[in-house]
Amino acid sequence: MSNLNILIVEGNPKKENQNFINAGIKTHTESLKESLNCFSKNLNFDIINPSSDKNVEVIATKLKKYDGLIWGGSSLNIYNNTPEIKKQIEFMKECQKKVRNILAICWGMQVAVTAAGGEVKKGNNSHIGIAKEILINENGLNHAIYQNKKKIFNSPAFNFDEVVTLPPNCLCLSSNKINKIQSLYLEVNNAKIWGLQYHPEISYEKMISLINFRKKRLIENRKVFNNDEEIQNHISLIKEEISVSNNDERMLELKNWINIIKRC
Repeated sequence: MSNLNILIVEGNPKKENQNFINAGIKTHTESLKESLNCFSKNLNFDIINPSSDKNVEVIATKLKKYDGLIWGGSSLNIYNNTPEIKKQIEFMKECQKKVRNILAICWGMQVAVTAAGGEVKKGNNSHIGIAKEILINENGLNHAIYQNKKKIFNSPAFNFDEVVTLPPNCLCLSSNKINKIQSLYLEVNNAKIWGLQYHPEISYEKMISLINFRKKRLIENRKVFNNDEEIQNHISLIKEEISVSNNDERMLELKNWINIIKRC
């Protein structure tokens, strides 16, 4: 079998990735590569960071060579519209013209929706490390991305923002009580885009590390917890999920997406 060429788009600025590294936490790109390699060893990865890399225009001219593209998570908020965010949106527009199969995860989904004419706003509620009771709707049950997935499931997730307006040619595939749009399928030009608001590629253990890493921000800036005790209680709930979860089931969307692009 021939190898698949996959472009991974890093959503975090380099400074945030360095903060991850300093804290002993894998970057989102590292998590993606590790998780994808669980399902196939025939993957060639290239990596691009549109916010800070100098060779973005060069990569943009070669996008058609990729069998698939995965756009991962970020700590950014798309409505802030900073120069680094604008660069990501513009690069996504190029990807939507030239890449046939795109898996857009969390921040990646928000960038894809924005680039295609939809809207993302700050959510009324948030997911901190886990999204519970995601329900696949009838549209989702008919999509290959959810093949063999349980109709109701929990997943690692970390988001404060949500898609509030779908772009044209877009279907919602799943929802939960926090986000009406937990996943979607979108066609733009010749691109087929699967968007996931949650993180099948990130383990619950990494989510706990991220919560501890962002502890001060979660209490003082985000104000989703009042104190360290509340955070530790929340971490205990995530540890309970670890005890009953299955990694293969957690990452099934990645496996299904690889199978989708193999058939193309």
